[in-house]
Amino acid sequence: MNKNPYEVLGVARDASDDEIKKAYHKLVMKYHPDRNAGDKAAEEKFKEVNNAFDILKDPQKRAAYDRFGDAAFAGGNASGANPFGAGGNPFGNGAFHFNMGGGAGMEDILREAMRGFGFDMGGGNARGNAQRRGRDLLDEVSIDLRDAYFGTTHTVKFTTNVECDKCHGFGTADGKEAPVCPRCGGSGYVRSARGFFAMETPCPDCNGLGHKIDKKCTQCDGAGVLRKTRTLDVKIPAGIEDGARLRLTGQGEAGQNGAPAGDFYLDVHIRPDKRFVRNGSDLITRVDIPFTTLALGGDIEVDTIDDKKLSVKVPAGTQIGEKLRVRGHGMPSGRRSGSFGDLYIEINMPVPTKLTEKQKKILSEFAETKSAKKGWF
Repeated sequence: MNKNPYEVLGVARDASDDEIKKAYHKLVMKYHPDRNAGDKAAEEKFKEVNNAFDILKDPQKRAAYDRFGDAAFAGGNASGANPFGAGGNPFGNGAFHFNMGGGAGMEDILREAMRGFGFDMGGGNARGNAQRRGRDLLDEVSIDLRDAYFGTTHTVKFTTNVECDKCHGFGTADGKEAPVCPRCGGSGYVRSARGFFAMETPCPDCNGLGHKIDKKCTQCDGAGVLRKTRTLDVKIPAGIEDGARLRLTGQGEAGQNGAPAGDFYLDVHIRPDKRFVRNGSDLITRVDIPFTTLALGGDIEVDTIDDKKLSVKVPAGTQIGEKLRVRGHGMPSGRRSGSFGDLYIEINMPVPTKLTEKQKKILSEFAETKSAKKGWF
């Protein structure tokens, strides 16, 4: 059983998106593996925080959890959740699956389910019932933070229904749209009254297609679609955020009888980076700086995510835990083209474990000074 995501992040159930993001970034910094090397408890906590955020950052997953609790994700974790039970997506193949959200509304899905039992719920467009828009397709990919900085291309290979190129999707021998079936009027169903109910069954003349095909296409045998393997290159823009969904219109499954194709969606996840933690368009990196540089001031060299070297001035008296801000060296902003977030350098000071006798003597003498006794060291 997954832990309550609100409790894991320490936020209220009515917390805003900004409150959830702030809580997440605070905890991910605290439990990041780079800061807790070898700590299994921290590693497990880090996973819990990411899983909780994966649920609450997505409005659909959050709504599903609020309504059903852990049962909403009975088929797996939050990133592979199926709110309809443990059976998983009945159309799926691995991580690649169909997305019912765009291809048909819930009312249409319920109507089709009831028709399967022979009941007529009414409503709907008669022609639309026969000419079904192709299903939307959904895939997901995990990329590095550096790829999110520069942008990248994800190539996905999948097998799906594509439009028959010989008949242009109509299923006819001449490649033209078949005439409407006279028996069902293009609805694909015939109705008969049985007591208090009006029963609908697939039209026997057109097999539920809504069009009467006299001569079928020899390539697809009248289906209008063929099963083929496709390769699709999806461009992931620079500055993309974790959990973003990209949409490619018309790149989903081919529709039936010349109906429009569905869309293709790609969910993008960004793996944690060893050097940088992301906060919106800003980046945070932790740098070890000697005590003498913190006390006296000086320049340090800092690596950026795009492999540059920055010379950063450290003011005298800088404290451990402070953050130095370097403008314009964060992530590309998705809102404003050509603009970047900032880079924050979190100050850390390593404590030496091996000292020479001379170094010990110097530190001991300093510890006896008035300044040191006031808590300066």
